[in-house]
Amino acid sequence: MHDLIITTIQADLVWENIEVNLTNFDAQLEGLTQSDIIVLPEMFTTGFTMNTIKHATNMKGKDIQWMIAKAKQTNAVIIGSLIIKEQNNYYNRLIVAKPNGELLHYDKRHLFRMANEHQHFSSGSNKLIFEYKGWNICPLICYDLRFPVWSRNDSTIDLYIYVANWPKARISAWTKLLYARAIENLAYVIGVNRIGVDGKDISYAGGSKIIDYKGDIINEHPDNMISTITSILSKKTLTDFRLKFAAHLDADNFEIK
Repeated sequence: MHDLIITTIQADLVWENIEVNLTNFDAQLEGLTQSDIIVLPEMFTTGFTMNTIKHATNMKGKDIQWMIAKAKQTNAVIIGSLIIKEQNNYYNRLIVAKPNGELLHYDKRHLFRMANEHQHFSSGSNKLIFEYKGWNICPLICYDLRFPVWSRNDSTIDLYIYVANWPKARISAWTKLLYARAIENLAYVIGVNRIGVDGKDISYAGGSKIIDYKGDIINEHPDNMISTITSILSKKTLTDFRLKFAAHLDADNFEIK
């Protein structure tokens, strides 16, 4: 079974400045050639802005082309979310850019009404689960973390990835929910958050973590610091634990409507 090498980047995003953010990520990605997957925060080019008209791109835009180029350069999957305009709708869209140029995407299902995200963006309706190097991976976005039904494992998902702009004021909830999603789903969980202060004077402390299927920390970023961390996830130990502790076999059945 193939181990998965994950690089997580905790960044201080410059408010609504796409060029500077991409330049900063160029520097953080420099020399990374051994990773399978590289994870960037939510809205990694702009910060969590509602200024959709000014900062939206499309699926052929320079932000997307940057992700494609970086995936090829690093020979890794690049994951992060962007503001995407499509058919007169705006989406907080998570992009999965593969080294071969293939693109997958997931549109944020749960829009953060306390910041009026639901008034500026359209909600997604389909969860993305993709296979890479023998792993089934489900990427989600920030506020999605609060809704366990949407994160529910059907016993096939090995790894959840949450990209976020989760404020410092609620960082305790972020941490507890990451642990909960890992334990209840018997899966690895990665949470990548930003640091710094955004254009609305909201502070972010980071708290990015890599957690195993038992709820134990594999790796974590230092609070309030720009950092890049590489971690190795073992598929064999996950499979062995699920065979020994098969709680998923007793889960309740239901359908999302």
